[in-house]
Amino acid sequence: MKLTIDRAALLKALGHVQSVVERRNTIPILANVLITAGEETLGLTATDMDLTVEESVAAEVAQAGATTAPAHTLYDIVRKLPDGTQVELATESGGGQMRLTAGRSTFQLATLPKEDFPNVAGGELPQRFELSGAELRNLVDRTRFAISTEETRYYLNGIYLHATKSGDAQVLRGVATDGHRLARFETALPEGAPGMPGVIVPRKTVNELRKLIDDSEESVEVALSDSKIRFSFGATVLTSKLIDGTFPDYERVIPSGNDKVMTVDRKAFHAGVDRVSTISTEKSRAVKLTIGDGTLTVSATSPDNGHASEELEIDYNGDQIEVGFNSRYLLDIAERIDGGTAQFSLSDAASPTIVRDVSDGSALYVLMPMRV
Repeated sequence: MKLTIDRAALLKALGHVQSVVERRNTIPILANVLITAGEETLGLTATDMDLTVEESVAAEVAQAGATTAPAHTLYDIVRKLPDGTQVELATESGGGQMRLTAGRSTFQLATLPKEDFPNVAGGELPQRFELSGAELRNLVDRTRFAISTEETRYYLNGIYLHATKSGDAQVLRGVATDGHRLARFETALPEGAPGMPGVIVPRKTVNELRKLIDDSEESVEVALSDSKIRFSFGATVLTSKLIDGTFPDYERVIPSGNDKVMTVDRKAFHAGVDRVSTISTEKSRAVKLTIGDGTLTVSATSPDNGHASEELEIDYNGDQIEVGFNSRYLLDIAERIDGGTAQFSLSDAASPTIVRDVSDGSALYVLMPMRV
């Protein structure tokens, strides 16, 4: 194998695939990236056995071939090379090393046989549909913060993606919850998605996908089965196993009778909660909302730090109510609201609260109160 490639193109492609590779690996081949030189393209593949990312990039290929090299070491070398450098990668037949040459720098990297690299990205994925990059970013951004990190409830460790009805409209819905809060986002059901199985996309897959589509305006083809999902866009393909579990009936925790409605300026609310929460204890992060006619008082008390309160103007005509929340959860939700006004629908101090973006009905958040 012998090829030449621009350093910037190689760095970008390596950046996309190497983050999948775990820093500590008991299986040596999983620490490597598969490098395949074909006709005018360089293919890079990395996997952790659950998640696989493949990317192809243009290169001048003098001799086709394939090998595997340490992913993080290769990425760090290319990252430290001067911009504008031409990078040459070459292997000798029968040798266990790959030579990287750039300007006056030469590196010899230990390789492992390409035959040892696992192929876990194959398999039939019958259900296919397309989403725009913006729609997919929206879905991920509005829900992933609520994904549970509690490994014992593994079925909550991802986003539940499924086709359903919202009123008379068919929608594609993403839901995430950790038991304390719930985030739901929906978009028009794409062609090809009706009849899709409800699937749970793992947290690591969601995070890697979000990085990959960060600057992509291309449409993303989604292909899935009961056990696997694949996202394809441009020269990048991400394939992942799905979480094998049953997502709980989240509809049951979305209250329908919350009749006390408060609207508040989103930026002012975020800033006020952020300031007052400085006083709250590190463990509970509790703040109290006292909601009255035209005024919201955000307060926090800590035996060690003292007391803080701030008043905000609101639109509210119900009875006065006091309710406590984890300030971090309030801030997380406020950060996901793009419009200028947030709407809180409450019942009492012990019942779940619904939060919406007044200017965008596609997202809904549910927050469990806490005792303060």
